[in-house]
Amino acid sequence: MRKVFSKIHLWLSVPFGIIIAITCITGASLIFETEINELTMPNRYFVKEVTGQPLPLNELMRNVVRTLPDSVSITGVAISSDPQRTYQVNLSKPRRAALFINQYTGEIIDKNERIPFFTFMFRMHRWLLDSMKPDREIFWGKMIVGVSTIMFVFVLLSGLVIWVPRSLKGLKNRLCIATKKGQHRFWFDLHVAGGFYATLLLLVMALTGLTWSFPWYRSAFYTVFGVEVQQGAPHSNATQPKVKKEQITSQSTLAQNSDDSSENSQSLKPRGEGKRSAASQREAGGRADSNEKSKVVKHGGTFRHWQQIFNELSNNNPTFKQLVIADGSANVSFAEMGNQRASDKYVFSKDSGKITAIELYENQSKANKIRGWIYSVHVGNWGGVITKILYFVAALLGTILPLTGYYLWIRRLIKKNSRK
Repeated sequence: MRKVFSKIHLWLSVPFGIIIAITCITGASLIFETEINELTMPNRYFVKEVTGQPLPLNELMRNVVRTLPDSVSITGVAISSDPQRTYQVNLSKPRRAALFINQYTGEIIDKNERIPFFTFMFRMHRWLLDSMKPDREIFWGKMIVGVSTIMFVFVLLSGLVIWVPRSLKGLKNRLCIATKKGQHRFWFDLHVAGGFYATLLLLVMALTGLTWSFPWYRSAFYTVFGVEVQQGAPHSNATQPKVKKEQITSQSTLAQNSDDSSENSQSLKPRGEGKRSAASQREAGGRADSNEKSKVVKHGGTFRHWQQIFNELSNNNPTFKQLVIADGSANVSFAEMGNQRASDKYVFSKDSGKITAIELYENQSKANKIRGWIYSVHVGNWGGVITKILYFVAALLGTILPLTGYYLWIRRLIKKNSRK
């Protein structure tokens, strides 16, 4: 039986090992993207000085509206409980576009753009830099990554069977990495012992990651947890939770955007940019002022009651982590372990600002909870920085395993040929 699993382990690893290594190293590079962004670009995420109380949301949003093209509108604002964190104003386009503003001065600090390094790593991790073309029926990059991940699951399971020692005496050698017994022994132990320690987390990452690769797998995965979804439904639309009207109590919600998208936000150019003569500038100045006023009036109704909603929900939820307000809805999340996309959802009247419906996270659909858990478990943020470190180490070992496997296999072939 051991020989059968050895063959399975070898002949699945040889053709798919390189893709597996690429998927693991790119995944490892994305684990601490948020922390690296905040470390390298502190001015985007944090204000230099907390001065008094933040400006009213109505005023802040009007300042932003004046800088936007006519075709772009504000879709929401994300507010952290940390008074030093800037507000993130989400925009209608391009995809995942947002601006960061200083809530104490109204100054627009920066726009939301992914660092090119992380964009590259994400696209490599998900699609091997491929992109879906309208004239193609198969997304080949996504398909190759998905198939390689399935093979990785079988490689890990077969490797676990091979790892089991024949006696208790050999258990110590299976768990330790010798550093003073030569290069070959070191690489062998790193492959055997390192693989054992990383197997559980690598299996978790692989099995959850496959939900983004194949609709049939996603449907089966949800079914295991008692949730039925349409096979062709997108990952984000497995089942949309219904917000039930209830008596308003206290909680709130979050709507955190996923790192599972990869597109860079395009530049947003303020209106009126370009070269003009002095005369034309004066003539256009009146029109621009009129346009800005009409634009503020047009969009002002959208965020007219946002400050009222923020005050009410933040007072009712003093331990909130982030509060996201959009047109007629609000989400509140909390700094807790587990599902990092868990939130309480509110609906409010755009005319009066009165909260008309609420759905606490504990009462939301199973599909909605599972969707958030899949993401949190896949990226390793469900347990805070400790689990992220463990995932990072496991992903690095997942990168090393195919490489050490190739080394051991090639060395064995050379020795075998030299005996002939």
